Amino acid sequence: MQPLLIVDDSLVDQRLVSGLLAAGGYEQVHVVSNGREAIDAMRRQRPAMVITDLVMPEMDGLQLVRAVVREFTGVPVVLMTGYGSEDIAVQALRAGAASYVPKRALQQLLLETVSRILAIPTEADNDSRLLARMTGSECEFDLDNDLSLVPPLIGYLRCRMTQVAACDDVMTIRVSVALEEALLNAIFHGNLELGSEIRDLDHDIYQELLEKRRTSAPYRNRRVKVTGRFRRDRAEFVIRDEGPGFDPEKLPDPTELVNLDKTCGRGVLLMRTFMDQIHYNDSGNEVTMTKLLGGVLEPATVH
Repeated sequence: MQPLLIVDDSLVDQRLVSGLLAAGGYEQVHVVSNGREAIDAMRRQRPAMVITDLVMPEMDGLQLVRAVVREFTGVPVVLMTGYGSEDIAVQALRAGAASYVPKRALQQLLLETVSRILAIPTEADNDSRLLARMTGSECEFDLDNDLSLVPPLIGYLRCRMTQVAACDDVMTIRVSVALEEALLNAIFHGNLELGSEIRDLDHDIYQELLEKRRTSAPYRNRRVKVTGRFRRDRAEFVIRDEGPGFDPEKLPDPTELVNLDKTCGRGVLLMRTFMDQIHYNDSGNEVTMTKLLGGVLEPATVH
């Protein structure tokens, strides 16, 4: 496997992130102190992923993201956000970063984020002349709360999207991340009614409650309905859970700088940043996400 590249000018954070990755089984890890060193290292050896701080001398995280997107297409960049870097983080997500992890939540979220993104293949799996002439496609799924079904479902939806329209590696990664966040929200927050605040307070209690609800009524009987519609100019994904829902009007704006360093709302921010339109139904248990294919990424409009 190609190495992971850590970019951070803090020796303390370098050691923390390296240690977390090593504990997670990622043995090939390279460390540099700023964006310019990162670009030099990537020219010598292309990494599987870049994990970068945002505020650094010489070349900051935003400049690094832009350089990676321009010169190393397909290499995902994960941001490490801290207090004072919120504005740069939002710009970097819009510029092409694949995800972010608040520095205060590295121990809880870093390995999970890295493993999920590395599990997303970016190669097109079929370039036959027939599929190149497909102009539209639609599919529907009815799932239980089995988390092991999420990666293959995303892979299938991504494949259907790339069969209908040309999508580069950056787009497929970002759409995959948004889909995963929406599906996990439907299972955890929707069907199982587990709030992020529980996980933030005590991870062990959260896991215990998760396993209990997956096997207890009424939670275990709830389903997730997924529809994918694909056209040459757009992909539309509808994800509906059978939980009680929520009031979309009360959803805090995750793009507000004060909210960026919170783990609660992180998935919504990624969905809004990586999709072009997001619409919730009145009861809040169904979200429709639209990605315009071939367009310029802008923050999603939410209805």
